[in-house]
Amino acid sequence: MSEAYVQGYSLASGSKENGIPLLLKGSAAAVVCVSNEEGTIHAVLGELERLPLRQIIVVLNGCTDLSYSLVREHRSVTAVYYPEPLGHDVGRSIGAKLAEADIVLFCDGDLAIAAEDLAPFLYAADGGCDVALNDLNGFLPLFAAQDEVTRCKSFLNASLSRSDLGANSMTAVPHALSGRFIRETDPSLLSVPPKAQAVAVLEGYRVEAVHAVDVFTGNRKRKGNTGKGNSVAAMIVGDHAEAIGEILKRRGISAMRTSLSRKDIAMRRNAV
Repeated sequence: MSEAYVQGYSLASGSKENGIPLLLKGSAAAVVCVSNEEGTIHAVLGELERLPLRQIIVVLNGCTDLSYSLVREHRSVTAVYYPEPLGHDVGRSIGAKLAEADIVLFCDGDLAIAAEDLAPFLYAADGGCDVALNDLNGFLPLFAAQDEVTRCKSFLNASLSRSDLGANSMTAVPHALSGRFIRETDPSLLSVPPKAQAVAVLEGYRVEAVHAVDVFTGNRKRKGNTGKGNSVAAMIVGDHAEAIGEILKRRGISAMRTSLSRKDIAMRRNAV
C-alpha cells in the first residue's frame, strides 16, 4: 500500500519520491552488521534510507576493505568501527545497546533487501510483536533433505512448545525486536541468537514469523559458511546447544556439563 501511494504521489506531483511512508505509532531504528561488504553496503543502506528510521547503526566488524569509507558517505548513518574481528553476531549486541527506538530492525550488510520487504517487520513490532521473525519455512526442503542447522532450529522451537514456528529463528535476518524486549534483556544475549529466542519464548514475549524474505538465493558465499560441517554451521549448532541448556536450566533439569568454558566458547566465536 505504501509503495502504491508513493507511485501515485510521484505521478501526480511530477516529482520522483523514493521513500516508503509507514504509519508507525513508535520510533524505529536499524542495526546493520558488516564484515567486508564493499560490494553491497551502498545498496543495503539505500533501501534502509527509504524507511522512516530514527537511526541507522552500522557495526563494522573487522573490515579490511572499503566498507568503512563507503558507509561514511551516508550522512544519516552512525558508523561503529572495530578494526579487529569481534566474532559472529556480536555486532547485534553492540547495535542494540546503541539503538534508541521503540523498534529495532536487524539486517546484514551482505544482502540488499527492498524496503517494501523490510516494512512488514517494523509494522509487526509496532503492533505488539516482540520478536518478528523472517518466515523461511516455505523456502526449505523436506525434512530428509534439510541440513543440521535447519534441524537444530526446528528442534529448539519444538523444545519450546512452539512447533508452529518451524525452523524460523533469530539466527536469520531480517528480523525486528521491540524496544521492550531489548531493554528488559541483557543485550549481550543477542550475540547468541537461538538463546535469545529461547529466553523470549520462556519469558512470555510475543514471538511470531511475520513475513517471508528469501535470503538464501542472494546470500553471499564465504569460505567459512559453505560446505558440509563448515565453521559457521558448527558455531550455530553450538549456539543451539547453549539455548537448549538454558531451557533445561530454567526447567530445573540437569544436563551433562559441557567441556567448554565460557572462554573457550568466546574463542570459538571469534574464530569465525
